[in-house]
Amino acid sequence: MRTKLLIADDHPLIVEGIRRALEDVPDVEIVGETTKGTQVLPLISRLQPDLVLLDVRMPEMDGLACLDLIRRRHPEVRVVVLSANTDRNQIEAALRRGACAYLVKGVNPLDLPSALRQAVDGTVFHVLGLPPEGEGAGELSMLTRRELEMLKALGRGLSNQAIGKELWISEQTVKFHLRNIYRKLGVNNRIEAARLAYEHGLVERTA
Repeated sequence: MRTKLLIADDHPLIVEGIRRALEDVPDVEIVGETTKGTQVLPLISRLQPDLVLLDVRMPEMDGLACLDLIRRRHPEVRVVVLSANTDRNQIEAALRRGACAYLVKGVNPLDLPSALRQAVDGTVFHVLGLPPEGEGAGELSMLTRRELEMLKALGRGLSNQAIGKELWISEQTVKFHLRNIYRKLGVNNRIEAARLAYEHGLVERTA
């Protein structure tokens, strides 16, 4: 089943970049796009998207005001906020107002389809693409909530089969997530990933 996506961003180049990043993704269908905040609600009513990718800085009505109206009038529609702003107060404001995820512009386009899928599934990690606050802080910031769960399980020494049973997913899905985890963390295998899990306190060392 394809996820119907509405893109709302005031910059045509960003819209085009998103379209190119998603054009070969079989389970995402872009049903509409707009550059004005006042057009978002009418388009949702007409096109009935499953997901809205919403910029914060929009002409005529800003993204957070749009978000408030979407949550009130279309609570079934999920909203992912897209912004160049990495201010923690704005991120927290967007999440408090009902955004299911916050993507920072400049995020790797390869991560966009996965982030949108997990936003629809309700398993997305809240912020993707946020620069690290301190040394080592950014290594885990690119992982989704499901990937963090998987990294913890991996750090506990579970096999792919055991991870799949614990998280109620197939071994093939486990392998898919692990490849993404390795790529995002810049590691080559599960041993190196487990080491990072220990270093960041995700898993307690046993005596």
